[in-house]
Order: sequence, then C-alpha cells, then structure tokens
Amino acid sequence: MAKILERVSTFLTDVREELKQVSWPSREELLGSLLVVFVGVALLASFISVCDFILSKAAQLLLR
Repeated sequence: MAKILERVSTFLTDVREELKQVSWPSREELLGSLLVVFVGVALLASFISVCDFILSKAAQLLLR
C-alpha cells in the first residue's frame, strides 16, 4: 500500500512540474479561439440542417 501511495505522490509531483512548463493562452487568445469554434459549429449545424431538409424533401417526393 505504501508503494502505491509513493507512486501516486510521485505522479502528482511530476504533473505539477509539467503544468509549470505549459504555455497557457492569454485571455484574448482564448476568447478569439472560442469565437472561431462557436462560429464554425454554427455554420456546420446550419449546413447539416439545410442538407437534411433538402434530402428529406427529396425522399418525400420519391416515395409518393
């Protein structure tokens, strides 16, 4: 049991050291990326919705 606790402690220490080396984005970079993601998702959702509508209407016409 002591060996497991030692390994967990070593792991957490290593994680803390690695996190100190991470290059975190600034607030402006983060908000810019967030905006790009939201716009991309909205565009993709719109495209899929339009395709679904067109294909459902085409299927209705073919099945009449």
